[in-house]
Amino acid sequence: MQFGEIIKIAFNAIRAHKLRSTLTLLGVVVGVFSIIGVMTSVAVLQNSIEGGLSMLGTHTFQIQRMPIMAGRREWLKALKWKVIDLEQAEEVRDRMTLAQYVGIEAWEGGRVIQAGSRKTNPNVSLAGENPEGLPTNNWNVREGRALNSDDLRYSTRVAVLGDEVTRKIFPRGGAVGSYVKIDNTRYMVVGVFEPKGAALGGSGDNFVVVPLTTFMELYGRNRDLHIMIKAKSGDVYDECVEEARMILRTARKVPPGKEDDFSIFSNNSLIETFNEFTKYVKLGVGFISFIALLAAGVGIMNIMLVSVTERTKEIGLRKSVGARKLNILSQFVTEAIVLCQIGGIVGIGLGVLGGNLAAIAISVPPAFPLDWALIGFVLCGFIGVVFGVYPAWKAANLDPIEALRYE
Repeated sequence: MQFGEIIKIAFNAIRAHKLRSTLTLLGVVVGVFSIIGVMTSVAVLQNSIEGGLSMLGTHTFQIQRMPIMAGRREWLKALKWKVIDLEQAEEVRDRMTLAQYVGIEAWEGGRVIQAGSRKTNPNVSLAGENPEGLPTNNWNVREGRALNSDDLRYSTRVAVLGDEVTRKIFPRGGAVGSYVKIDNTRYMVVGVFEPKGAALGGSGDNFVVVPLTTFMELYGRNRDLHIMIKAKSGDVYDECVEEARMILRTARKVPPGKEDDFSIFSNNSLIETFNEFTKYVKLGVGFISFIALLAAGVGIMNIMLVSVTERTKEIGLRKSVGARKLNILSQFVTEAIVLCQIGGIVGIGLGVLGGNLAAIAISVPPAFPLDWALIGFVLCGFIGVVFGVYPAWKAANLDPIEALRYE
């Protein structure tokens, strides 16, 4: 028998029992859908988070008191640490030898920005920055100018607006040179940032930057500051991290042998931490889905055994006209594989569609986990072979005379 003829017979057998075949396929569809759906959602979430975590410039790392990604125990421990104050941050800035820029910043959330009768929602982030904070945050000015040393020295009331804030309160342009009000304080807009797009499912442009000294005058000097450091080159990046770490340990009087009472992270370290977390999610979902596919395989074996019994006379007739055991075996194994692969294709399609609903919800590009789609497809073939062999072997070993007599 030619392979094409075997495939044709397999599809004809499936079409002959549409309801039974559909019910059998459901188990495979559910198993594959659960794998592909979750993996697609994880891929979408990973793309979103990696884009959001890439908030620092190249060769740049950040030091802050609280960890970004940590368990409850680490978070509670960090709450007991002292804040990183301005004196400590400036000591790091002044003593660094391997850094190109050392940015210092503080944040306030939930601000309203107003210009005339237009105002934003109360969800704008306000950042106090020194001039080096802009390149270390990978912020580029599209129009106007950035903060300068005079702004910091004289605590001027100037602001640089994120793109979303600009579009909200200056829809017709003309932001630079205009004035905005933040918490009853009037600022002159000196610049507008280039848009950065979505970040962690939200906007990366919904913020305003003012000089750090101005920020601390208005919101208090006892702030928990962040330090962003850009190394002079990638070659000295690791040495730069260690230099900053030792300077800050000295400034915070951390005894030798004691662990750091601050956190250091970079784009790569955050992404690696997230990927480490999702790895266990993928393994767990993969295991559960594999069990579901095994259950579906048992159902396929049961249906194939029923099919062998129903087609006993057909098998006897084929054998009587010269069909060999291998022909019968390959025919029924192929039917099982085709049945599984149809379910696998449907499950992959539904899984990708369902998983990308998350992409639509958080406004990020869709994802297609090609590796997991191939794994799901191969796994369906494996299930078809494993659970189709016994019914096929039983069919291949039927006695043709007894088969022809079967009623």
